[in-house]
Amino acid sequence: MTFLTLIFGLLSGSLLSVLVGIIGSHRRIGFGWSFLISLILTPVVGLIVVLLSEQLPGEDRRWGCVGTLLAVLGLIFLAIFLVLLLAGGAAIAAL
Repeated sequence: MTFLTLIFGLLSGSLLSVLVGIIGSHRRIGFGWSFLISLILTPVVGLIVVLLSEQLPGEDRRWGCVGTLLAVLGLIFLAIFLVLLLAGGAAIAAL
């Protein structure tokens, strides 16, 4: 595994955790707890916990589709990281 792959994976995981935190800020769990859960466990588990919590009453949508766009970009970065990780492992196994 190269150094850049490791950095890319850490940044992708952190970005996804921040996105889960942003989603959690509109719910009862809040940004801090949702960010911490998704950082300690995985962003997928954090997202499940956030979506199971109650939504705040009277919450308006200020960001529109920006949150969805950032989430899709985060998932694309995660997929690229997994491809790089698997390709790096296959190249090392071929040696």
